[in-house]
Formats: sequence, C-alpha cells, structure tokens
Amino acid sequence: MTSNDTALNPNKASSGISLAQSADPRRVLADRVEQIYSQVPIGIAGSFVISVVAAYELRQGRFIEIVIFWAGLVVLLTAATLGLYWSYRRSATKAAEAAQWLRWLAISALANGATWGFAAAVFFPSHADEQQVFLAFLLAGVVTGGVPMYAISWPVYALYAAGIVFPFTYVLATFGNKLFAEIALLIPAFYALNVAIAYRLNQVFDSGYRLRHAYGKLTEDYTALNRRLEQQLVELEEARRQVEASGRKLALFAERSPIAVFEFDAAGRVLSVNPAAENLFGFTAAEMIGQPGTGFMFPGELEGAVASRWQAFIRERKPVFGLRYNNLRRDGSELNCEWNLTPLVNQGNEVVSAIIQGRDITQQLEAERMKQEFTSTLSHELRTPLTSIIGSLQLINSGVMGDIEKDTLELTTIAERNGQRLLDLINDILDVEKIESGKLTLSPEVLELSELIAESMVLNRGFAERFKVKFATSGTLENVNVNADRKRVHQIMTNLLSNAVKFSPEGGTVEVTMERVADKLLRVGVHDQGSGIPEEFRSRIFGRFAQADMSHTRPKGGTGLGLAICKRLVEMMGGRIGFLDRTGGGTTFWFELPTHE
Repeated sequence: MTSNDTALNPNKASSGISLAQSADPRRVLADRVEQIYSQVPIGIAGSFVISVVAAYELRQGRFIEIVIFWAGLVVLLTAATLGLYWSYRRSATKAAEAAQWLRWLAISALANGATWGFAAAVFFPSHADEQQVFLAFLLAGVVTGGVPMYAISWPVYALYAAGIVFPFTYVLATFGNKLFAEIALLIPAFYALNVAIAYRLNQVFDSGYRLRHAYGKLTEDYTALNRRLEQQLVELEEARRQVEASGRKLALFAERSPIAVFEFDAAGRVLSVNPAAENLFGFTAAEMIGQPGTGFMFPGELEGAVASRWQAFIRERKPVFGLRYNNLRRDGSELNCEWNLTPLVNQGNEVVSAIIQGRDITQQLEAERMKQEFTSTLSHELRTPLTSIIGSLQLINSGVMGDIEKDTLELTTIAERNGQRLLDLINDILDVEKIESGKLTLSPEVLELSELIAESMVLNRGFAERFKVKFATSGTLENVNVNADRKRVHQIMTNLLSNAVKFSPEGGTVEVTMERVADKLLRVGVHDQGSGIPEEFRSRIFGRFAQADMSHTRPKGGTGLGLAICKRLVEMMGGRIGFLDRTGGGTTFWFELPTHE
C-alpha cells in the first residue's frame, strides 16, 4: 500500500492497521528472526572481506603482532557466527524459540561490533594520517552497513553499532587534537541517527510482517468461508429440488383431490382453484380467480358473517377446521359445505396466502337427519308396546293375576328382566341422539348434592342386592349445593353405581365418596372392587357401545352407552368425568360439578 493509496482511501489504511493488530505476535517474531538470519551469510562474507582489506592495509609498522591477533579474533568470531547460523538452520523448534535465537544473534552482533571497536581503539592512534582516514572511513561504512543488516531488530543493531562507536569516540576524544575532539562530539549524534533509522525500519518491517500474517489468516478464513458457502449452495440446491418436488406433489394432490381446494390472498381474493372446486360450484377457474371468494360463494345473509370470520382468521393466523356454511352454486342452488382454513405465514409473521379446503356435506347431513329421525321413530314405536309388555309381566310376576307355577314364574321373570334391558337400551339410544343433535335440554336448579347421592344409593340398592353387593359411604358427605339437573344427576349416579355393582365380586362393597378438589369444584367418587380396566380399553371407555370384552361381565348385561351418556351430561352441566385405578384393586369413577355458593 502506498502513501497515496492511504490518503485516497483512509478506510483501507484503517482496515490494514486493524488487520496488522490482529496478527499473532509470536508468528511475526519468528518471521523477523528468519529474515535476519537469512542475511547472516551476507554479513559474514562482507565483514570478512573488509577485515582482510583492513588487515592488509594495517600490516605495516611495529604493530604487526596486534594486527595478527585482531585478524585471528575476526576469524574466530566469523567461525562462531557461522556455527550459530548453521545451528539455527538445523533447529526443528526455531519458530517456537525465536526469542532465544534472537538473543544469541544479539550477542554475536555485539561481539562483531566490539571487534571493530577494538580495531578503532588500537590502530587509530598508532598510524599515519592516511591510514587514520582509511580506518575512519572503514568504521563509518561498517556502522552504516549494519543498518540494513540488523534493522529488522533495532536493539541488535544498537548493540552492534555501540560496540564500534563508543571505543572510537573515546579514542577521538582523548587523542589531543581539537578537530578529533569535535568529531568525537558528532559521532554519538551519528550513532543516535542510525539507531533512529534502524528503529523506524524495524517498525516498517514489523508492520509488513503483521500484515502478511493477517492477510494470510484472512485468506484462510476466506477459503474456509468459500468452502462453507459451496456446501451451503449444495444444500440450497438440494433444498430447492426438494421444494420443487414437494410443490409438484402438492399441485398434483390439489389437481386430483376429490375435495375443493382454493388458494386465497390475505384480502380474500381467489388466487387458484382445482378442478374439484370448479365442479362443485359450477364456475370455471378463469371466472373465480381474482374474485373475492369470501363473497360470491355465500348467500347474502351470510356474506357479512363470513367476511368478519375471515378477518379474524387473518389476524389470528391459526388454522381453522370444521366450519360449516351454506354455499351458492352458479345455478343459484344451495349446498352445505364444511371448510378447513390453513394460513401460509412468512418469516415476518404475515399471512401471504391461505389454503381453503371444502367438501360438500349436503348428502351427509341429510343422511344424519334421516338416521336420527329413523332412530327416534323406531325407538318411540318400540318403547310404547314394550312398556305395555313389561307392565303386563310385572302384574303376572307380582301375583295380581293369581298364583302361577314356579317354572312359568321363572320364565316370566326372565322375560320381564330382558324386556327392561331392552327398554333401557332404547332410552339410552334416545338420550344419545338427543345429546348429539342438541335437542337434550337441562333443567338446572340449586341442589344439595349429598342428598342426591343418598337418594341414588337407596334407589339402586335393590339392583345391588341382586348381585349380592352392598353400598357404603366413605368419609362425610358434605352439605354442599350445586347448580345441576336433578333427574340427570340421578341418571349419572345410577349408571356409575350399576357399573360398579356389575364389576364387583359377590359380597363386595361399592364405596361412594364426596370431596372438594378445588375452591369451586366438588368431586363424587364411586369405588368398585373389580379387576380393573384393561389397558387397551382405557382410551375408548367413554365411547358409545364401549364394553370391555371380559367373559365374566357379559352375562351381567349393559348397553355400552352409560358412560358415554354420563360424560356428555356432566360436561353439559359444566363439570368433567374420569377414572382412576383404586389402591388395592378395582377402579374409581369420578365426576366433578361446580359448587353454588
């Protein structure tokens, strides 16, 4: 990066600085040490050549022995530096021990500088003017030449130059020559200037190494990022193929679905329709697309209600199932449809469109109506003669018609009992049909629940004695009022008590309890001593015609509708019903009703 680049693009400069600051200092130091050691052979060669030239020039005179000693010192130092260089190159841990290798090189540089300082101190005062000039020039060149050699680490250069300059400065200052003394004052400034240059170069090199490492790390990060992006692109491509496949499947499903499928936008306009929708309403897709679907398919009196329901659906953004409306066909005829609405919501939680599924239930509703009418009519037609038959049998069995033979009495008793079972079945069927059709009405009143429980136990005691089972209360029945239908509470208790009797062994006891389970809820429990409810039967125990397939209970009868009726009656009175396993064996059926206080 040039200075012009930095001036023109300060963001670029600041990004470079931040990258340099993020580089690992240990790796930067290792690179600097590697670079300075790579220059050692050049420095050794240059220093050796200059030393040979200096020794040749200074060989004359009476200091030949000192020259030989100095030359030997140079050779020894050169050999030591070569050994250091060789050891560094062969080291397997030089990157981890970069600081130590730098310290050893600093010692070598100081020794090298001190050797030249020794030459300045010994040879400068003892030679002629020409040799002194030569030696001064030589020392200045050696000091200056060390800048590019050791500038990568300015402390190393400072040690190297100090070994040369300080002895030479001392010689000049004590030589006795005014000019030399003045020069001695300038040499430290010359030394400081060179050290400052080395320091500045050190910073430049350091920034360069940091940038190189930072950009290298950035390149690695970019490479890893590119690999991740490539992987994500592959995954996105696979996801795109899956979405396309799903889209084709959904389109095929909608096209061939036997039910009407629409797609509406958030405003309720038709976006797309399937062939079943065209057949159902008699309009073509071109006629329906773009039209307000919440309006043209519904009679005028429903249009406002449907529009309001649509707006609530868009606000809530939740699926809606089982909406039943009368719809208009193209020819003006009406049909009954059941609709399911599913919103399609984007990441911003906004409804982008909605899938509307509708099916014609006109024939289904008609079939249900006919079934209810048939069941109701049949039940009434059966109940009238059956009541007469049971009444006649009761007269015969009571002896009003005179004494009858024992065998005949047994037959008429069996006929009366089975007739009563048939009448109970007809009554239960009628109750279920009334509940499901919404025709069953309650007459709630404020009642004392403990009184109703006691009455129910008295009314069903004869049934229990027939199976040799007793009724008993456990704990205290509190005098708490509830708002309920007296007749239906008796019906619930009768069903629960009769079930408990049938499932209890001979000589067993059915216990009845009453307790508060919350501030405004009262729970009544009926506890039998039977064998419990099979696991596979528990999920459907409150369903219609549900009976556990147990051989020892079949002879005791039952329509399989009692618990289903109890559940619906309790829920209509604002309560709930359930069952629990009883400690020690048996089952507890319970129902809860809200108190009236």
